[in-house]
This record gives sequence, C-alpha cells and structure tokens, in this order.
Amino acid sequence: MAAATEPTTLVLAGTGKTGRRIVSGLAARDVPVRVGSRRADPPFDWEDETTWEPALRGVDAVYVAYHPDAAFPGAARGVGSFASLAVDCGVRHLVLLADRGSAEAERCERAVRDSGAAWTIVRVGFITQNFSEAFLVNLVRAGVVALPAGDIAEPFTDAEDIADVAVAALTENGHAGRIHEVTGPRLLTFADAVGELSKATRREIRYLPVTPEQFISSLTERGVSAGYATQLAALMVEVFDGRRGHVTGTVERVLGRQPRDFAEYARETATTGVWDARAESSRGA
Repeated sequence: MAAATEPTTLVLAGTGKTGRRIVSGLAARDVPVRVGSRRADPPFDWEDETTWEPALRGVDAVYVAYHPDAAFPGAARGVGSFASLAVDCGVRHLVLLADRGSAEAERCERAVRDSGAAWTIVRVGFITQNFSEAFLVNLVRAGVVALPAGDIAEPFTDAEDIADVAVAALTENGHAGRIHEVTGPRLLTFADAVGELSKATRREIRYLPVTPEQFISSLTERGVSAGYATQLAALMVEVFDGRRGHVTGTVERVLGRQPRDFAEYARETATTGVWDARAESSRGA
C-alpha cells in the first residue's frame, strides 16, 4: 500500500464503465489509486457531501465522473462544489468526463476550468459499452433495441479509448488546459450499430426508433427508475440532433493508435455471452 504522504489519484465512479478501466490503467503504471465509490473505503457519494473531503485527503489528481451523468440537471452545481473543495484540499489536476454537445456538461466544464486547478476535459459521446455494461444490455438480450434516436449518426466511443486518454492526461505532461474530444473512427446510425451486434451474436437483433415517452416506459418496465429514465430520454432528445455527427483524431493524436471500431467491440464482447438471451444478470454500469 502506498504511504499516506504519497500523492494519490482519486478516480470517481471508479467501478463504472470508464472508471474501473482507468483504475487498472493507473495501477499498471504504478500510480497510487483511490477508488471513488459508495462502497470504497473511504466511501464517496455525490449525494453526500460529507464523504467528499475524506476521499480527497492526500489526493493530487482526480478523474471527475459525475453520477449519474454530467449532462443531467444539477451536475454542474455538484461538480463545481466538488472542484472548489478539491482545490482547497490540495488537488492540483482535475480531469473531467463530459458529454459532447450537452448544455449541462458545458456548465460542468466551466466549473472545472474556473476552479483554480490545472484541468483537462475529456469529451465523449455515446459510450459503446452502454450496450453491454449499462441500460441497453437487457434490450439487446431481448432482441429489440428501442431508442429515441431516429436515424441520427453517432461516432460511438469505446470506454477503452476514453480510459486510455484519461490515463494519459493524468500521468503525462502536456495535457493541462486541453480539451480531448474522443470519438470512434466512424459514424454509425443506431440501426448500423445494432446490425453489428446482430452479426456478432449470430441472432436477430433489431433497432426500433421510438418516442421519448415509449423509451421511458420500456426502461421503467425493466426496473429502471422513472427519474433516471426521464432524464436519459431528455438527454437523448437534446444531443441526438446531428450536433455530434463528426469524428475526431484525438485518440490517434494522444495515444498514437487508431480508436477501437464498434465492429471489433461487438465481436469481442459477444464471446463473453453477456448478450445471451438466457443471461441472468448484467454487469454494473
């Protein structure tokens, strides 16, 4: 275990899609890591500010991933309060996970930039692993992925790429004051993406465009809270209007390699059996 005085990196949402990969990436570089989650020791909970300062003790840098999402109402207020406290606690560098094209996420970015710490923004769009590690996994298993996304094209972004960019920002020079807009290598519609899932699993899975109201109902019927489903639907209506319909060269510029293609993700993930229709439970978001 690292000495108490040794600078540590706190990874918020440290058991989530990007966070757990960042924890692994930092550990591989022998960087002392503290997982920020409700079950960690000390625990961290965005909804309980009394947990923030204990989690920040001895921390030099933080990966800031707001739960449930930086685009949800109230995120900027929480991120701003946390960033201010982090600076007071001696944190020198904040790396924020933000949504491309979201007004609330832009307010989160502003709060981090104004905090007084060195900052890096990692902007992402729709994370590919939502199909296997979050709210869409049960829809894929059922064979119908119903979303209020129409035929909009999205540069699906792999969590592995996001994590690798964030790890670089947290451990290498030259990232302070930079906005890293991370995308996949090509644009796909959701029909295209679901088609790749169908091909990889060798069974019929189809995409069904629905209204926001229908989407909310489909999630709540599967046990998702109405509040979360409503906010998620509102976010999709906001950003799935073409504003994110372009790819960037960020992964190649920062990491010196091409971003992971959705088809590769689909093939590799299908071998795990997570999309098997008889699977009993999904992995955590």
